[in-house]
Amino acid sequence: MTSNDKDLAAAIEAIALEAGAAIMEIYGRDFAVEKKADASPVTEADRAAEAIIVAALRELTPNIPVVAEEEVSAGHQPHIGTGPFWLVDPLDGTREFVSRNGDFTVNIALIRGGVPALGTVYVPAKAETYTAAGPGQVTRRRGAGAAEAISTRAPAGDGLVAMVSRSHASPETDAFLAGFVIKERIDAGSSLKFCRLAEGAADLYPRLGRTMEWDTAAGHAVLACAGGDVRCLDGSTLQYGKAGFENPHFLARGQSG
Repeated sequence: MTSNDKDLAAAIEAIALEAGAAIMEIYGRDFAVEKKADASPVTEADRAAEAIIVAALRELTPNIPVVAEEEVSAGHQPHIGTGPFWLVDPLDGTREFVSRNGDFTVNIALIRGGVPALGTVYVPAKAETYTAAGPGQVTRRRGAGAAEAISTRAPAGDGLVAMVSRSHASPETDAFLAGFVIKERIDAGSSLKFCRLAEGAADLYPRLGRTMEWDTAAGHAVLACAGGDVRCLDGSTLQYGKAGFENPHFLARGQSG
């Protein structure tokens, strides 16, 4: 981590907060829900937040490409080459947004060498912000409170707490978790699941369904910098910048004990 990374992390946190404010303005009123080509939902909040984030990142770092979910969906994908690039999911958990349960997030991450170097996850409905500026440099801010350092926890001896997707639970996930001693399952939406691991509230999060890189990058950054990791089911570290930006199935963990 460099002082520049601290500055970048602070900048993207501020950008995420601005995008979150736009999301919450729409959240408080009626809005239309459309379907994208892959049948996933999209709203004006997704587009408004992405416009804010992309414009701000291009001003902040003009030479770093920005890969953003709605732009890619519309056919606008920059050439990322071998250098760093931004991954943006302006509103992860659109289903949660539509159902108004609060479990949606704003996600911005910087990828270097195929791994998330820093990132921020903002939970606008809960006024929670998680920002990673580098290894061991992860903070959580609740509302207007001061930023506090967070880290993963060692698993307890009586079993693990598992985060599972509220909108994408599956028999495959149940079968996978049967291989562990699970004392509690917590349903949650969006990249918030990574943050719960990062702050030591849970131990593992398996995802045996389709995700895209922008869904996971910021949460991955927060978790990895807090002492956890995200691995494919073959044990390799989840990488970014893949053709098509689609992830394989993975397991996110806090400390492995």
